[in-house]
Amino acid sequence: MKVLILGSGVIGVTSAYYLARAGHEVTVIDRQPEPALETSFANAGEVSPGYSSPWAGPGVPVKAIKWLLMKHGPLVIRPKLDPVMWVWLLKMLRNCTSARYAVNKSRMIPIAEYSRDSLRDLRRDIGIQYDERSKGTLQLFRYQVQLDGTAEDIAVLKQYGVPFEVLSREGCIAIEPALGGVKEKFVGGLRLPQDETGDCHMFTQALAKHAQALGVRFMFNTGIDRIVTDGARVSGVATSAGLLQADAYVLALGSWSSRLVAPLGISLPVYPVKGYSITVPIKDASGAPESTVMDESYKVAITRLGNRIRVGGTAEISGYSDKLYDARRATLDHSLTDLFPRGGDLAKATFWSGLRPMTPDGPPVIGPTQYANLHLNTGHGTLGWTMSCGSARVLADMLSGKKPEIDVSALAVDRYKHRFG
Repeated sequence: MKVLILGSGVIGVTSAYYLARAGHEVTVIDRQPEPALETSFANAGEVSPGYSSPWAGPGVPVKAIKWLLMKHGPLVIRPKLDPVMWVWLLKMLRNCTSARYAVNKSRMIPIAEYSRDSLRDLRRDIGIQYDERSKGTLQLFRYQVQLDGTAEDIAVLKQYGVPFEVLSREGCIAIEPALGGVKEKFVGGLRLPQDETGDCHMFTQALAKHAQALGVRFMFNTGIDRIVTDGARVSGVATSAGLLQADAYVLALGSWSSRLVAPLGISLPVYPVKGYSITVPIKDASGAPESTVMDESYKVAITRLGNRIRVGGTAEISGYSDKLYDARRATLDHSLTDLFPRGGDLAKATFWSGLRPMTPDGPPVIGPTQYANLHLNTGHGTLGWTMSCGSARVLADMLSGKKPEIDVSALAVDRYKHRFG
């Protein structure tokens, strides 16, 4: 088939690669001049199936009040006269129950683990390089109450067979030696040894070249205006380059997906939640992290990417604004300098923000719509990098008429509209 993919972030490019590998004729369109220049550009760098959990969970509403009042809090809400924002927030609150959390997490872990395994296969098959490290993730607890409160998380990890280690202070230092200089700052940690790290932007750009070698055509600097339909099918996409047509269409536009399909009668509650990051050159390798350290108090991830440190965090609900706020950078600076004071050269850091495409319940939306030739691959939130390869493989199987290797029927928007109730 001829397949037209809308979006060239990590989801769009992985979709293009796997579809081309399956023998399809693929074109990717994007308004940017090259791949991975928006949400995929400078994310936290984690491939973390073990942390594939919904943001909506029991206790979150109470925690949110605390976070909003913290100096370096992980949550920011900038109210707008936007009914879509408030409806999305209400739907998220409805998912903050133990029962819904369990169901939503059960829908996220399989696709995340399948994706990690697919990424490993990809590395083996094509030798792609992206500052990858397979050294796990360490969730660091500053206070004993945090460490004592891990029982519920550990129960879920056991339920899904995710390997883990509960570490004392000395155990954390054995994994991350640079923490030895600040051991009074924390009490212990929870380590997920199978998690990985890597530069999502570097990966996406490299994979785009492999996709081109398979025949994928990229049309950059191409604005997407609207999807044109003819009865029960999509007949084309109106763009700045004219009407583009194909046999099948894949929507992978992240936070912008819901706006594009709303005129088609598709209710897709994907809303942007802005995240921030700084990228810091390593000044002293012995003072830098070996992999990813999650600062649980501030919900900040500190990740080693080659000769750089990526520090990512904050959930800011402020619509589609990509404005950079100095107060958000202060939180990232504080977490890095507090735990790894010798590691990076903050004077040379770059500051970035990106819009994570979040669903109110947590799982992404993958699969068919009410239009026979329109498929969705969006709504991955903070886990787009983690879930990218698996989501793309599943989608390629669907469009090729094959049964996917894992069951993702619960992720289809048309069959499970109650997900977002």
